[in-house]
Amino acid sequence: MKRIVIKVGTHVLTENGSIARERMMALVELIAELKSNGYEVSLVSSGAVAAGYTQLPLDRKEIANRQALAAIGQPLLLKMYQEKFAKFGLLCSQVLFSADVFDSAKHVTHAKVAIDTLLANGVVPIINENDTVSIEELVFGDNDRLSAHVAHYFDAKMLVILSDIDALYDKDPNQHEDARRRAVVNEIREDELSAEHTPNNEFATGGIVTKLQSADFLMKHGREMFLASGFDLSDVRAFLVHGEHRGGTLFSAKKSV
Repeated sequence: MKRIVIKVGTHVLTENGSIARERMMALVELIAELKSNGYEVSLVSSGAVAAGYTQLPLDRKEIANRQALAAIGQPLLLKMYQEKFAKFGLLCSQVLFSADVFDSAKHVTHAKVAIDTLLANGVVPIINENDTVSIEELVFGDNDRLSAHVAHYFDAKMLVILSDIDALYDKDPNQHEDARRRAVVNEIREDELSAEHTPNNEFATGGIVTKLQSADFLMKHGREMFLASGFDLSDVRAFLVHGEHRGGTLFSAKKSV
C-alpha cells in the first residue's frame, strides 16, 4: 500500500464564508478513487472555523471567537465528511492533535498506533489541530506544517497539498505574466524559507512560505511533497492515479549516488 497524506486548506474548502460542498465532494471522490488504486490516505483538513461561522457569525478577527467557532464547526465538518464518504461505502474518523503531540516520542508512538489501526481497517483519518485549546494554527500556517509532521511521523511516502496556489513559480504569477511553473524542486533556498509573511498578499503569506517550509522539512527527512490546485483536481489525479506530471510542483530531494 502507498501511504500518503492529503492536506486541504481553508481557501479550497470555503466559499462566501461557508463550506464549499461541491469541492468537498470532489475531494472525497478523489480519495475514494485513490483508495481503490491501492493508496492509504490520511486527510488533514482545515475548515472548522468556516463551518462554525455558518451557525454563529462571530467576528473571526478575534482569536477567542475563532477558537469558539472551531469548537462549533469541528463536529459539523466531520458530519459533512461522514455523509460524503458514506456515498462510497467508506468510514472516516476525527483525529485532533494538540500542538505539542510531536514533541513527545511517547505521544507520537501512541498516535501512530491509532492512525495505523484506522488505515489498516480502511478508515480515512481526518486530522486537525485542536484549535479550541491551541491557537497556533489559527494564527499562522493553516495546517501546512501540521500536515508535514503527520506525513513524516506516520510514515507517509508523500504529502499532497491541495491549495489555491496550483504550483510553485519562479516569480509571483499574480504580478508577472511571464511567471513559469517549477515542475520539480530539489532544493529550497534559505531566502525562500525566510521570506516575509505579508497578510495582504495571499501568495506570500501562510500561503506559499509555509508550504515551502513544509516541503523543506519533508525533503530533509527523505520524503516528498506535491503541491497542486484544490479547485481543479485534474493535475493531482493525473499525478497520483495515472503517473503523469501535467501540472503542480513535486518537491523531491536529489538522491545521493
